[in-house]
This record gives sequence, structure tokens and C-alpha cells, in this order.
Amino acid sequence: MHIKKAIIPAAGYGTRSLPITKVIPKEMFPIKGKPAIHYIVEEAITAGIEEILIIVSRNKNMIIDYFDRSLELESFLEKSNKLHLLKKLSLPNIHIQYTRQPFARGLGDAISLGEPFVNNEPFAVLLPDDIFLGASLNELIDVYKETQKSVIGIQSVAESELHQYGVIAGKQLGTHLYQVTDLVEKPQTSPPSKLAVVGRYVLNPDIFTYLQKVKPGRGGEIQLTDALQLMVSDLDCYGRELNGKRYDIGKDIDYFELLKKVYNQNNH
Repeated sequence: MHIKKAIIPAAGYGTRSLPITKVIPKEMFPIKGKPAIHYIVEEAITAGIEEILIIVSRNKNMIIDYFDRSLELESFLEKSNKLHLLKKLSLPNIHIQYTRQPFARGLGDAISLGEPFVNNEPFAVLLPDDIFLGASLNELIDVYKETQKSVIGIQSVAESELHQYGVIAGKQLGTHLYQVTDLVEKPQTSPPSKLAVVGRYVLNPDIFTYLQKVKPGRGGEIQLTDALQLMVSDLDCYGRELNGKRYDIGKDIDYFELLKKVYNQNNH
């Protein structure tokens, strides 16, 4: 089945990047003149996604405004004969919807708000904190087409950083493919592997059943990893090691490395 829909959860407070995220959503951090979330949307389009649902919160109207036309600005540029700048205002060619997450109840809660949008179809999830240079979502969709099972994007992470991630246990099936047998959210001791979940998913709609079963954890949040952990005890689920270089824009060092990489690519 073709994956047509994607959810981008963008309702978080961005606390790792305070104080700037008090007024500017981290999804709007600029990368060569475009906000980070623009690159996420472009990745979805490249992978064949036709509809996107962006989960926002009350302070994320800037995202909605960005993907809307600015008729006044377009008119000004036309009258000023600045047509070369008008081209920069072209929007990604995809249907985008929005819904609000009223309370900060975690990633799992945000995903659950997308159930009506998904309408019982398989769907992708792209976390906007993680920007990949190189294929990522496409790699998961290829596995889904072969298996018709949920697929999680994973990468090997330094052992000292595993406590910041969901971590899988699994049986290796191929060079980059694992059958997931367990997941642990942010293991403080004894992580089951070095393979961390890195912000890309292709999920069957079964996940919504398991999200309803998850009990709130620390901070009253519903974690997607906890729902996936329940799911893999009942259903097959795969982990695909992603080849693309990942940059976590919530980390200053990653964000600045990404800026450098993108500028260098465009100058060659």
C-alpha cells in the first residue's frame, strides 16, 4: 500500500533551545533562508507523501503563517518588479492541515490527535527536531512496501547518549534491517542495544489502539515509545538503520554543523 499521509508533531515547547524558543518555534530555526520544518516537508514530498498533518500548539501560529500565502507581500514584490524574490515565496506543493494539541502531554498524545486524519491508513511520522541529509523516510517506506508492517527509523548512537533516546532490542535480519522485539524509553542503565529511535516512523493504524492503552509517564506525558513497546509484543515491527546524516537541531553543535554543511553544499 502506498504511504500517502504523514504527521509532523510540532507542538512542543522546545525547552532545550530556550530562551529563543519562547518567541520562535525551533521548527522555524533558519537554514539557508528556509525554516527547518520546510526541509521536513520537502523530505515528505520526496518520499511520495500527498497529505501532511502538522500538530501545533497555541504558540506555533508562525508555522501556519509560513505555509500560507502572503498576498500583500506578493503584491508588493510584483509592483516593485522584484519577480526574482517572488519565486522565493513559492510554497511546497502538498496539502497541509493543522490541529492543535491543547496540553503538552507528550509525543504519543500528539500522534493520537491524528487518528481522524489517518483514517485507518498506514502513515509516516517525521519529528521536526531531526533533519537528515540523505535518504531517510524513503528507506522506511521501502521496507513497509515489502512487509506491510510498521517500521521505525534507527541509528547507532554513542553509549553515553543512549539515555536521551528510545532504544530498541532486536534480531538482525539484514545489513540494515532488524525485527524489533522490545523498546525502552530513555534507559538510564543497561540499554538493550546501541540502536536508538531517531525521529522517522512508518506506522500501521494499529498504533492508535496501543496509544489508548498507554498510561501517562513522567510529567503526565504519553510516550509513543511506550505504545510501540506494547505493539511489538503482539505484532511484527521492524527497525531500519537510516543511512542519512542526522542533525538534531535542538543541540547547538548539530544545528551549527547543519548550517555549515548546507551552505557548503550550495556553494559547490
